[in-house]
Amino acid sequence: MPRASLELNLADSGTTELLGQALARALLALALNGSSSPASLEAPPGAVLHLHGELGAGKTTCVRSLLRALGAAGPVRSPTYALVETYRLGAWTCVHADLYRLQSAAEVDELGLRDLIGPGCLLMVEWPEKGGAAVPPADVDLTLRYTGNGDLAHDGRQALLSAATPMGSAWLLNLGLDTSLVPYLSNLT
Repeated sequence: MPRASLELNLADSGTTELLGQALARALLALALNGSSSPASLEAPPGAVLHLHGELGAGKTTCVRSLLRALGAAGPVRSPTYALVETYRLGAWTCVHADLYRLQSAAEVDELGLRDLIGPGCLLMVEWPEKGGAAVPPADVDLTLRYTGNGDLAHDGRQALLSAATPMGSAWLLNLGLDTSLVPYLSNLT
């Protein structure tokens, strides 16, 4: 399978939020599969999103925006200390995990992330590299990194997205069609 990828240049946290919203729209379009009403969703596809990047690169900002676009109305907390936050949003159960503080794959295995995948579940994992085989494989890998001269307050970010499954490729294809991202798009392959 050819690996679909997208590269975006994000000027600030506002454009990182825009990416999160677009990821939600692209996933929703995949789930609707031609239907015009989100209410018609009975069992949307399951999806796994891995988020990579150094501290402060925008991983949680992106996830928070994605969850808001899917309908999260209450607080959307960073799971840095709780490790896992779960949101029931319509037909989806969205799980946001942050593995930064964990020291071994055994600790990650205790979270039971593999039990949280399947139809109707969106699993978003920050720092997946800390979990090894205990982390379900990604449909889409998102890497956020700083660009510029090292002044983190003023640097932009680059978002690199790559699909690892046919579902991930379809998700990125929908994302590449989102006109709100056109100004930030570097490539689509």
